[in-house]
Amino acid sequence: MKKYYTRACNFYYGSNANLLIKKKLALPLCGNRNIAFDKVEVFTRNKKKVLSKIINLKKINALNNPIKKKIKQDLKNITLKRKNFLKSVNFLEPSIMGILNLTPDSFSDGGKFNNLKKAKAHILDMIKSGANIIDVGGESTRPGSKTVLPDVEWKRIENVVKNFSKKHKKICLSIDTRKSEIMIKAITLGANLINDVSGFNYESQSLSKLNKYNIAKVIHHMQGTPNTMQKNPKYKNVLLDIYDFFEKSAKKIHNKKIVIDPGIGFGKNLKHNLTLISKISLFHSLGFPILIGTSRKRFISQISGKNDSKSRIGGTLASVLFLLSQGVQIFRVHEVNEIMQGILVFKKILSNFKN
Repeated sequence: MKKYYTRACNFYYGSNANLLIKKKLALPLCGNRNIAFDKVEVFTRNKKKVLSKIINLKKINALNNPIKKKIKQDLKNITLKRKNFLKSVNFLEPSIMGILNLTPDSFSDGGKFNNLKKAKAHILDMIKSGANIIDVGGESTRPGSKTVLPDVEWKRIENVVKNFSKKHKKICLSIDTRKSEIMIKAITLGANLINDVSGFNYESQSLSKLNKYNIAKVIHHMQGTPNTMQKNPKYKNVLLDIYDFFEKSAKKIHNKKIVIDPGIGFGKNLKHNLTLISKISLFHSLGFPILIGTSRKRFISQISGKNDSKSRIGGTLASVLFLLSQGVQIFRVHEVNEIMQGILVFKKILSNFKN
């Protein structure tokens, strides 16, 4: 049986986008009239192969069903303005999720913020720099890492979560955990978003427990576990396999307060990561905001070679700006100020660009 997928492409920005939308020559991306598109890439998948074709929006009506019907259904999701269900987040503007790892063994900043005073100072610094989401984690999920007991994980984050809920009531608090016990404790203390790198597959009962709460969730894709995920990951088609994963997973979440994250570096090799980044706009047809975490990831060093650095700010910013141009809404990063600076400059240039 054939299955069709629709990716918005051939984007326009700023005044160009507004003009083309006004003339009905292009459509807005996710309700944002500052990003428009006039073509789609349609993937056709069957058991044996995947084919793709670029189609101008003007020519869709000339197509036969069922492909025409599927494209039109997807276009509704692609153009739909995303509901603002997260505190302090407007999905028409790029949002920064600042990373706070309260772990001794995270791959780039383990142990750096392990006491409450340092953690509080770093949170404040990230918020002042423009982060409107803070993602707090007490278990490292770097490649090769091992599971931490729930009691240990909670002990690492408890005081920070309690303090955050009192001091930063206007900022979205995200909890990075795979364990339902930690999720529920954090929700009762005021957490707004649950970010589970396992896509709620680490515990079979996680979603049934969470569906009792009106909490937003990140559906994150990971192949395998942190301990095994980078041992020769394989896909039939990484882009479409992950799309299917999101589509299936979203059906299990009752309140539909969903953010999707393809999980760059989580069970993907360099080719997989580059495919997901370059074709990221496919996921807009699911109708949910997109979160991406490329900050300090290994693929940057694989590309940059001798130009690698510990912070990998250059590679992180390059990927963020490309993803921003594709309509991604949330960026999970370590260096909030530098990334925000890049986004502000990039947006200003695009808004003043005219053909």
